[in-house]
Amino acid sequence: MADLGVSLSLLALFVLLSEATRITAIKLLTKRDYCIYVMEIISTFQLCACTHELKLLGEVGRIEPQIGLTLTYLISVVHAVTFHGAIGNPSGALEHIYRRNLTGKCAIARVACQFLGAVVARAVIPYVWALGLSDLHLRHKLFGFKCISPINATLPRAAAVELACAFAVQTAVLHIHKVDEKYRAHVVAAVITALVYAAGSITGAVFNPALAFSTQFSCSGHTFAEYSFVYWLGPVLGVASSLLLFDKVIPTLYGKGYYQKDLDFPFFETKKIL
Repeated sequence: MADLGVSLSLLALFVLLSEATRITAIKLLTKRDYCIYVMEIISTFQLCACTHELKLLGEVGRIEPQIGLTLTYLISVVHAVTFHGAIGNPSGALEHIYRRNLTGKCAIARVACQFLGAVVARAVIPYVWALGLSDLHLRHKLFGFKCISPINATLPRAAAVELACAFAVQTAVLHIHKVDEKYRAHVVAAVITALVYAAGSITGAVFNPALAFSTQFSCSGHTFAEYSFVYWLGPVLGVASSLLLFDKVIPTLYGKGYYQKDLDFPFFETKKIL
């Protein structure tokens, strides 16, 4: 319980520091076009740093599954309400290109910022663990902060799992406008938590290329190309499949659209930037 308390405190610290930085950036850069890029870096850092700590709790701390799932749900809601228009997921940026909400140049810049935030989180978190704030951190430090690949299936199956997870989340987001606005973050968080429960033991259920780059690619057990196949190709195809089904196939069959053009869920909220 002491380890859990320290980890909860760190999660709160990551969020509070990120939110304070975002608010400061908004005040200083509100009239600058590159403000949203700063939001992407900060928000993706928050997402990755929190996930690193949750991953450590689950894999090294061996916390009870129900506690891990509860934390996953809660932190997903927190991310949704604090991102201030940041996407935090390269697959989401690709969707915005398709929707023509972002130009290609802007989307590429956002993806670059997301990976920058992911790299910073991966570089910073070992220094936090090295402080030895809990026995869990000390044990992890003793083993050189090493992690083992969470992929427990053949690569095609693992990629299919990540594809299915991304498909499910994207489909939820496409239909989120049907839910009362105050419940939207909770609905998507519930979907994410259910996917972590169902697929976490197979791939870790990441379904976010930038997040995977931060939390999985440094683990032993698979090559960079194999991780890319599972954690990059899988989610991109999952998002593309959802868009194809609900944007092309179903409207063709039934003659009407089933989604909202301008999404207003915080993870995907944006304005077109030239």
